[in-house]
This record gives sequence, structure tokens and C-alpha cells, in this order.
Amino acid sequence: MSDTSRILVIDDEKNYLMVMQALLMDAGYEVTALNDPEMALHFLEESEVDVVITDMKMPRLSGKEVLQSVKKSWPDLPVLIMTAFGSIESAVEAMRYGAFDYITKPFANDEMLLSVHNAVELSKAHRQYKLLQESLEERYSTHQIIGRSKAIRDTLSIVDRVALSRSTVLVTGESGTGKELVARAIHFTSPRKEGPFVSVNCMAFNSGVLESELFGHEKGSFTGAVATRRGRFEQADHGTLFLDEIGELSMDLQVKLLRVLQERVFERVGGTESISVDIRVVAATNRDLAKMVEEGTFREDLFYRLNVVHIPIPPLRERREDIPLLVAHFGEKIAEDNGIPVKAFSSEAQNYLTGYDWPGNIRQLQNVLERCMVMVPGNIIGVEDLPPEIRGEESQFKSAVDLLPVELNLADTLDRIEAALIKRALVRADFVQAHAAELLGISRSLMQYKLKKYNITGH
Repeated sequence: MSDTSRILVIDDEKNYLMVMQALLMDAGYEVTALNDPEMALHFLEESEVDVVITDMKMPRLSGKEVLQSVKKSWPDLPVLIMTAFGSIESAVEAMRYGAFDYITKPFANDEMLLSVHNAVELSKAHRQYKLLQESLEERYSTHQIIGRSKAIRDTLSIVDRVALSRSTVLVTGESGTGKELVARAIHFTSPRKEGPFVSVNCMAFNSGVLESELFGHEKGSFTGAVATRRGRFEQADHGTLFLDEIGELSMDLQVKLLRVLQERVFERVGGTESISVDIRVVAATNRDLAKMVEEGTFREDLFYRLNVVHIPIPPLRERREDIPLLVAHFGEKIAEDNGIPVKAFSSEAQNYLTGYDWPGNIRQLQNVLERCMVMVPGNIIGVEDLPPEIRGEESQFKSAVDLLPVELNLADTLDRIEAALIKRALVRADFVQAHAAELLGISRSLMQYKLKKYNITGH
């Protein structure tokens, strides 16, 4: 038995206190025995206790009053009631007020120890749940979304405001930008944080399976439905449902989703009973839903129901100043996960990471960092250690002309080449515009004009 389990015993009969203290200490518990219930309540305010054991009949304060005080201030603290054989009715009443169990006097030692053991296990479970909940809140709070750029600060400002509401949210952004992380941040900073966060990727299932996944099904509703199953909407009751890749829904499912958003009511597949849910829906997509509405592949009424609050997630190339922060954050995490020392990137390698366009966004960055951290033997990661798609920009540019089609728009092609050269110069110049202009042999004013023309972040 763990010696960290602490028991508070309250009984006005000193003989019983001595018996209980000896029995529980022999079992390995840390025991505090008090014969004054008021003093015991003061003790609880200043001490950590795993289980309270109190007698039912005591002068000044009864066991029921002790129970009510404990449940008011420490609702997760298990309370065991001891009562004489003739007062079982009052003990049963105490159970209705939240007592964990009751033991009749005189009690069998084994019976008492079993009840205490179960109460201690419950107390440990409550404590672990709280730690987990705090960990999740810490992990998915908006403060854990790494970045200080204006683009990400604008996004987090919307997250902070919408989290307190019940409004449906549409999160948009390219693949790998962290849409689910934003959805979790909304949930864990909202009044619903004690409820479930349920996620479903609408692209991962075909239409028939997805309907059952979302709404559940009744036993026998289709071949293979051997039991009734709750869907994701029911699982998310009193919490948040995150619907990723919402643009992949079939038209039939779009109709059913629209009804749930309007009425918060649905039926399981094969069922007739209407089921009500209290949920907050956060949907996400990397597709242009407004364009899909114009094309007739996404319902306009559903689009407006989903797009109550719109949160656009900027791609990584539009928040380059966040890349060094992300490199440091993921570097520490990867090192910890793999049991290796944290490795640093050289200044030039950092510049290459910052200058790269990252078509796969944060997910791609994280994968590249893990590959480097695990595979590079030294403590410093240089340019030569970076993947070819990042360090090979110059060699790729030299061979790019051979890959271009014979027929092309010369003006557009030259503009694209010029923009690539400016980006490369900025990387080589540590993003000092004056130095980059020198490398390219142009004036600072012309450099600034080119940066604006090609919408290149010059830092």
C-alpha cells in the first residue's frame, strides 16, 4: 500500500479512534485521528487528504453535517460513514447525500480495509483525471499555439473571443497549418472544457460509413449492425464536435448536418427516436467552400450555418518570423520524445529553414526537424544536413530552365524567376534588405519596390 495515501478519521469515541488508527497504519496508510469534527474540518482546509472516515452520531456536528461540508468544499473527496447497526437508515440517507460507502459498527477489519482501499483508488482516479485535464488545457490552450507574428496573433484573438460563446466555427487553411489544434484550443478554453472533445475526419470514411459514424445506428439497421451504436454527435454531447475536411460531405449528409445545426436533433441510422444533443460544432476545411457553393457541390444554407465565425489559419510562408520559435519548440519536444540531446541549427541552416516556402506547412516543418534531429550525429545541424528540397534550391534553380516548356509566357516566367532570386538573396543576407540588395546589385529603393511587387516578406 502506498504510504502517500492519507486518511482522516473522525469519531468522538476515543477507543474507536485508536482501533481505526492502528488498523489503517498497519495497512500502510498515513492516518490522522481526531475526535472533534469541527477541528477536523479546519484540518481539511490546511491539509491534503485522500479519504475521510467519519462516525455518524457525534455531538456538535453529525456525520451527515460533516459529509455535507466536505462535499461542498471538496466534492471529489470520498467520505466513508461509520454507524451503529441500528442506524442503517440514516447511513443509507447519507449515501444519497454523496457518501462513498457506510460501515456498521462493530465492523470486520477486512470489510473496513476493502472499503477504504476502494475509496483511496477513487480518490487517486479523481486526482489523475484533474492532472490530465490540466495537462490537456495547458497543451491545447491558445498559449501553446506557437507564434508571435501578426498573422497568428490575429488568429488567436478570434479564438479567444469565440471560445466563450456557443457559436459554430469554420476553420480554414492549407493542409498542415494546425486546424485541429485551433479547434482544441477553442474547446479547452471554453465553458465546455469539462465535456468531451470529439474529432472526426469526413474524408476518412465513405458516405454510408460516415453517416453511421456521425449519427450512430440501431441494431439490425444494416448488414453487420449487430448492436446499437452511439455516433459522434451523441459522444460529443455537452462538449465540442470537430468535423475536419467538411468539404468532403456528400449532398445527402449535408442535408442531415444542416438539420442538426438548426435543431440539435437527429435520428440514428435505422432509428425513429429523435435524439437531442447539446454540442458546439467546429468545422474545418482546406477547400474553398464559397466556390463549391457557386459550383453547386456544397449547400449554400449549410455554408452559412457553418460560417458563423470564420477563423482563417495563415500558411507558414506568411508567418516566417514564427519559424525560429517553432524550430526551438519542436526541437525540444523531439529530443525529449527520442531521449536525445537537443541539437542546434547553424545560423545559415536557420536562414534556409526561414526562407523555404513550406508547402506542407507546420506538419512538413515538424517532419523535417525530426529527420534532422534523429539522423544527424553531431550537436550542430548545418545546411548540408537539410533535405534536398530545402538546401538544393540553388541547384534546382540552375536546372529549372531545362525543365520549362518550350512555349511559355516569358513575362510571367521572368517575374517568377526574379522573385525566386530575391528570396534567395534575402536568405543569404540574413534577411537584411540592404545586404540582399548589394548581393543582387540593385538599390535599396528598387529592392523595396520588388519586395512589394512580389509580396515577399522582407524579414
